[in-house]
Amino acid sequence: MSAAITADVFSKMLKAQLLATIVVTLLALLLAGLHAGVSAVLGGGSVVIGAMTASRVAKRQTRNGDPTAILLNLLKAEAVKILVIVGLLAIIFNVYGQLVPFALIAGLAAAALFSGAALSRLNV
Repeated sequence: MSAAITADVFSKMLKAQLLATIVVTLLALLLAGLHAGVSAVLGGGSVVIGAMTASRVAKRQTRNGDPTAILLNLLKAEAVKILVIVGLLAIIFNVYGQLVPFALIAGLAAAALFSGAALSRLNV
């Protein structure tokens, strides 16, 4: 996969994640109030930040397109994404006293699910 195609895939994935996060945030805000809206945006935001960080790892150049190096790079990117998300969630749970767990999980799940749906629809 060329660098331009990779950048386009990540760009579309991040747009889908942001859109999903915005929709869930608005629903949480309307249905359960301000703290639920903030919780939803924090949950979705943690996935978006994790994906952005992972995209930087995934974009690293590999030796002559070596398939093993490419696969290892993708695995490293996924591990980094998970670690960033877990780290951010730990901070959120410890810092935000008015957290609405269901809204946070809804935002996180929407961003994660819609990113997978966006990737599956791309013609790469």
